[in-house]
Amino acid sequence: MVKRITPVLFVEAIEPCLPFWVDRLGFEKTAEVPDGDRLGFVMLQKGGVEVIYQTYSSVGKDVPAYGADVMRSKTFLYVEVDDFDALLARIQGAPVMEPERKTFYGMREIGVREPGGHFVTFAAPVAAAAH
Repeated sequence: MVKRITPVLFVEAIEPCLPFWVDRLGFEKTAEVPDGDRLGFVMLQKGGVEVIYQTYSSVGKDVPAYGADVMRSKTFLYVEVDDFDALLARIQGAPVMEPERKTFYGMREIGVREPGGHFVTFAAPVAAAAH
């Protein structure tokens, strides 16, 4: 059922992190979202490996329920699944921190807090529109 797990790393500023991943390790930016005059969110990928960075400021605006907890837990999990509806049934009763939504990058997502207090966002690609 789980297809991929992606770390989401929260930072004050993304720009200082990019040379490490892009220049040194050969990752490519596959998506980015500005937050004022800086980056607020970036997806980096190399082959089948993905890393996401998001600023504290950006996540506070994007999902206010995460609030100050983001500052205490720097890594969240982003878990891609193959059957989102089945996943919803399996996580029923878990505290929802990010209500179900469809993103600009084509994913259907929901974020929950797992029993250890960590945030986990589950996602699946949005089905292509029928023609």
